Amino acid sequence: MTHHALLVLEDGTTLHGTAFGTEGETFGEMVFNTGMTGYQETLTDPSYYRQIVAMTAPHIGNTGVNDTDPESRQAWVSGYVVREPSRIASSWRATRDLDTYLRAEGVTGIAVRGTRLLTRRVREAGAMRAAISTVESDPGRLLERVLASPEMTGADLARVVGTPEPYTISPPCPASYRVVAVDLGIKASTPRNLAARGCEVLVVPATATAGQILAAAPDGVFFSNGPGDPAAATYAVDAMRGVLDAGVPVFGICLGSQILALALGLSTYKLRYGHRGVNQPVMDLSTGRVYITSHNHGFAAALPGEAHVFVEAGVSAATSHATAPGVSAETRGPGETAAWSHVSARARRQFETPYGPAMVSHVNLNDGVVEGLRLLERPVFSVQYHPEAAPGPHDAADHFDHFCTLLERAR
Repeated sequence: MTHHALLVLEDGTTLHGTAFGTEGETFGEMVFNTGMTGYQETLTDPSYYRQIVAMTAPHIGNTGVNDTDPESRQAWVSGYVVREPSRIASSWRATRDLDTYLRAEGVTGIAVRGTRLLTRRVREAGAMRAAISTVESDPGRLLERVLASPEMTGADLARVVGTPEPYTISPPCPASYRVVAVDLGIKASTPRNLAARGCEVLVVPATATAGQILAAAPDGVFFSNGPGDPAAATYAVDAMRGVLDAGVPVFGICLGSQILALALGLSTYKLRYGHRGVNQPVMDLSTGRVYITSHNHGFAAALPGEAHVFVEAGVSAATSHATAPGVSAETRGPGETAAWSHVSARARRQFETPYGPAMVSHVNLNDGVVEGLRLLERPVFSVQYHPEAAPGPHDAADHFDHFCTLLERAR
């Protein structure tokens, strides 16, 4: 027996569909993911906390769910939207089907024919608050509750999803380096990647202070991915500054990259609909190499002194969406002669920080968004994507090797 479900966005867009997963009602920021694989990693990625995720691939659940691929201790998505959930699980690794898993994890889902329409609407209007309900039949009443739900802007979520207590991941051989990983919403693949390269990884809570981090005498410090507004995680920014003051090698990814940006004196802003998927092209500005990368972020670092906010009619001003400041695939600043029109000449200029000169190291070729930073006189760098991406692509896995090279040089 199938049950009716309702999906309502904060601009009033309403989709009717079929319920799957847990029955009930859930709220979150409506986003979409373009990956054709890796749905289990998506569900268990803490960066998706308080978000309703729509998958653009038409069939989800084909290979079921196994006990090997989870990236954390639970499913973190608030809700799940697919076009057609698979009716069977076909994989020798599967221990259960997707619907059974979602029910066990308490995730409410909806199957709708209009995932293309939904994705286009989010692309046009930006990520916005939404709800899935299997218990409400009136879109108007559900919309009232959507409008009363919390915004993502200003949300401090890293401390919610991170580990409450420190733990250690050891390498398979005698450790060559000791790394402290600040858990802002870390995925299990990250310490595994570091351990595979000879690092003993001490994972600490998001709220760990610089003093607590440095007391472990690390060879280097890693700041992880995670959910929420980076500007709200002031404790992480303070910890980053303390670590930078100590001169220890630092590597940050995703939210960790945004935290580094704030520590360097840059600002952050909310992207219109974010980057989520496994096919984002990112250019290393120092080499010209293009990485195909896995992303999951709704905020980004602005270039020094730049910020531009876009607000769509029908969406609250507090949900202030932004485009990449002054940069897009269609526009170029006056007099700019960059080989790629979506790589601003401003992104190629070094800028001053309290820790010496810095550069934007990577840029997204779809929209010009800053995708990496590095200090020129210190062993510090970050990227705004997932080099550890378990389902792929693995283009950027060499960033872990680069981090280990910095650890060795700093000895």
